Amino acid sequence: MSDNFVAPGQQRYLRACMVCSIVMTQARFREEGCPNCEEFLHLQGSPDQIESCTSQVFEGLITLANPAKSWVAKWQRLDGYVRGVYATKVSGQLPDDVRTTIEEEYRIQYIPRDGSATEAD
Repeated sequence: MSDNFVAPGQQRYLRACMVCSIVMTQARFREEGCPNCEEFLHLQGSPDQIESCTSQVFEGLITLANPAKSWVAKWQRLDGYVRGVYATKVSGQLPDDVRTTIEEEYRIQYIPRDGSATEAD
């Protein structure tokens, strides 16, 4: 998990994905994209997309070593994602065009990670 180390001077550049809530530096999003959402967010190499689909404003951090077996991962809807560091709450909303694309083309129901909407039971 040393890939996720962020030096104290670099913490101001942390961002959280608005779809899956993984937390990485802006540079890492630019170089690698989102490990969970790259297929439909296309963050790699796109500063504008990173700016609109990730947020600098987030609360709490969860480190997941084994998301498939973690009750916290299930509770936060993170099971099935890659291991890493995730925010418990991410402020902001996806742009309407990105949200429409995700829901219509990829058939993924977007549930905001800011606590404004709850998952339907």
